[in-house]
Amino acid sequence: MSYHVIIPAAGLGKRMGAGINKLLLTLDAIPILIHTLKVFEADPRCSDIILAAHPDDEQAFKSLLKEHGIQKVSSLVTGGKERQDSVYNGLMALNNLDEIVLVHDGARPFIEIETIHKLVDAANKDGAAIVAVPVKDTIKKATDNQVIETIERSSLWSVQTPQAFRSSVLLEAHNKAAREQFIGTDESSLVERIPHPVSIIEGNYDNIKLTTPVDLYFAEAILRKWKESGI
Repeated sequence: MSYHVIIPAAGLGKRMGAGINKLLLTLDAIPILIHTLKVFEADPRCSDIILAAHPDDEQAFKSLLKEHGIQKVSSLVTGGKERQDSVYNGLMALNNLDEIVLVHDGARPFIEIETIHKLVDAANKDGAAIVAVPVKDTIKKATDNQVIETIERSSLWSVQTPQAFRSSVLLEAHNKAAREQFIGTDESSLVERIPHPVSIIEGNYDNIKLTTPVDLYFAEAILRKWKESGI
């Protein structure tokens, strides 16, 4: 089963504090964005990549795509004010709204192709599926720095990307959110409101999102581990 992937890459990444789009920062001398794109470039089941970019970054992205031989980017769409807007613009670039579409964070370069394939198969079967890992830490609910409750963690998952959907399901979710002026935290939160069931595929703890400077240290360690293990 083939799929399309939308990568929203228009965010400013303020928490990284780099002064530029964090996806242009490098790991092992290669931009984070390119590390991420190479995963999908290498996957034969990936039909194409739709990249949502801030207008100020479009030329830099085009140059990087050419320099690193990324050929599967079929559309470079303009990113919106919210991530949700960027994903919608990417969705509008699809020619066929009856296929599987993934949404993946550009700042998650450590997603594994095996996980992607499990996710795509689940979305093809169920209409919607996400990658997540079981929560490891004890979670407390608090108000004004006072613990109110300890949350039972056996049913809690830490959600990652990609998230995969039949494109018609995702479009319906976006249209409903737009009508109701709802901004979700991820695509699944929109789909849940249709409502539509969402399946979970267990992922890997290596699939971190690079958000703050300290994440870059973890990313370098993961990259070394992958190289040593031949991944």
